[in-house]
This record gives sequence, structure tokens and C-alpha cells, in this order.
Amino acid sequence: MPHFGLMSTEDSFKSEKGALLRSRLHIRGGKRRLRQGKISAGIVTLYDALLFAMYWYIASPERRKSLQIREDDNMKDDSAIFKVLTRSGVLDGSFDYEAFDSLVEKAVNEEMPVYDYSETLKGIESVMTRLGVMPFEESELPPEDPSTF
Repeated sequence: MPHFGLMSTEDSFKSEKGALLRSRLHIRGGKRRLRQGKISAGIVTLYDALLFAMYWYIASPERRKSLQIREDDNMKDDSAIFKVLTRSGVLDGSFDYEAFDSLVEKAVNEEMPVYDYSETLKGIESVMTRLGVMPFEESELPPEDPSTF
């Protein structure tokens, strides 16, 4: 993943700050991979960015208390988290998470060199903006090594 050497992977699972940094690093890295024609890798990287953006959002006690979490919502399941965020009005429902999840599954199993990712990227950017992960100053991120995959 693009964060290799730029942050502690463990920290991305244990702190809000780590999850936010990982999400932003993967937004940057995912977009770079898409521009380089590494479509499948870019889509998978953006998926990771989305997961950690959602983890970041729900990790905050302040943000979490405004969410409509039901007793049967598994807040460790990304699909369930997405549904809670939509139900709570954080996300507007315009992004088709299930379709994106299917696209990611395809990207994991095959390269997609001719896939037009423009609408997918717009959708991801919209979600990231609504979550508060974007916009951000790339200059505030650790510098990237473009030679990494």
C-alpha cells in the first residue's frame, strides 16, 4: 500500500489520527495509480482509503454520538458502517457502495486496463468530502516515493 514507510500501519488501526492519515495517503496513492494506468491497484487502494475514512469518522466519540446506530449494526463491518453513515445523514446515498464493493472484488481478481474510472473517482471524492477527509493539503502529508508500486 502507498503508506509503506510513511506511517505506522498499526497506528492506522488504533488512532483517529492514524486512520485519517492512512485514508489520505491512500487517496493520493490511489489517484496516482489510476493516472499511471494501474486501474485495479488504484481501485483497491481507494477502497482502503474509504474504509479508513469511515473508521476515522466513527472513531470520534463526538461524531459517533450523532449517528443512528442500531443494536444489530455491526460497526466492524464496512457495509454496515456505510449504511449507518447514510441513515444518519452523514452520507447522502448517492454513492452506490454495493456496486463499488463489487468493482473492488473484480479489481482484486483481474487487471482492468480499459475501465473508465472517472465516475467511480467522483463518487469516492464526494464521500470523502462529506466525511470531512477531503479536501486536504497534500503538502501536509509525508512525501511520496513515486517509484513505489
